[in-house]
Amino acid sequence: MLPDTMAPARPVPGRPVLARIPTVLPGIALCAAVTALAFAAVWGEVRLFGEPWIEALVLAILIGTALRTMWAPSALWRPGIAFSAKILLEVAVVLLGATVSAATILAAGPALLLGIAAVVLVAVAAGFGIGRLLGLPPRMALLVACGNAICGNSAIAAVAPVIDADGEDVAAAIAFTAVLGVAVVLGLPLIGLGLHLSGVQYGALAGLTVYAVPQVIAAAAPLGTTAVQVGTLVKLVRVLMLGPVCLLLSLLAPRLNRDVPGASRPAAPPVHHLVPWFIQGFLAMIALRSLDLIPQAALVPMGHAATMLTVVSMAALGLGVDVRTVARAGGQVTAAVVLCLLMLGAVSLGLIHAIGLV
Repeated sequence: MLPDTMAPARPVPGRPVLARIPTVLPGIALCAAVTALAFAAVWGEVRLFGEPWIEALVLAILIGTALRTMWAPSALWRPGIAFSAKILLEVAVVLLGATVSAATILAAGPALLLGIAAVVLVAVAAGFGIGRLLGLPPRMALLVACGNAICGNSAIAAVAPVIDADGEDVAAAIAFTAVLGVAVVLGLPLIGLGLHLSGVQYGALAGLTVYAVPQVIAAAAPLGTTAVQVGTLVKLVRVLMLGPVCLLLSLLAPRLNRDVPGASRPAAPPVHHLVPWFIQGFLAMIALRSLDLIPQAALVPMGHAATMLTVVSMAALGLGVDVRTVARAGGQVTAAVVLCLLMLGAVSLGLIHAIGLV
């Protein structure tokens, strides 16, 4: 969530929804402008280097944070920024479900499927433990753990509203995860060659450890087409774990305050509040995609819409973050992300050898 200074005023009871639209438009427009700058920077990267090394999602939060550091948005902008950071992000998570089908999942085979699920769950649990041992607050430890275990920035962004994470924690987790994501893309091929992994083995390693799908393709490409195909499939299955993990965290979230000094112990939420609406929507979209109830022509636009809304929400997140606060948490977060990543790599290699991938 946004810091208190960025929180919008409470809506007036009984005020029509349509009447509130003008109050959010300025902030949404500001977030859209930051998003446009991020995509323009990506275009510049492609022109200079042939490919984008830093994703638009990361650039949006960096640009938004830089703008927030130089300028504090007034009440005119805050409602739209808050709306973009929460509602648009939740809509993006729902749309993300349309990109995954049961056929894609089953194509990986039962041993690898179960192995991927086990790796993700072990990585989340162990990553949370590492973060807590290093002194990170519970929510921050979960953000780092889920980012490393599932799909980096997207997982952090999706998990944040489930556990009611602070915007500054989200920004810090994304920033450090993004830096290591680039390092993994550059260094993983050297590890694959050094360990003499086959295309299938290396593709599985890339799919299990690299954060984003485009980064998996970039990391797997040096070892051939087979590595790219296997890596992409494993990565898609890994992304699917975002739904079950978010569902589990939604059940555990009320307990997080127990470890926060001075925090009141929340009452158990009603049953219908245990699963956030956007997680229900995410799972429903997977079911609709699997039953071929979503027109093929709509799948690509829905994927693009999910990406765009996520980038806009990250721009909003950046606009709510004071970079000086993020910097104070740097050392612990960096150590947690590095250790979680090393642990994930070791567990992934163990799985590859345990199920006999060749």
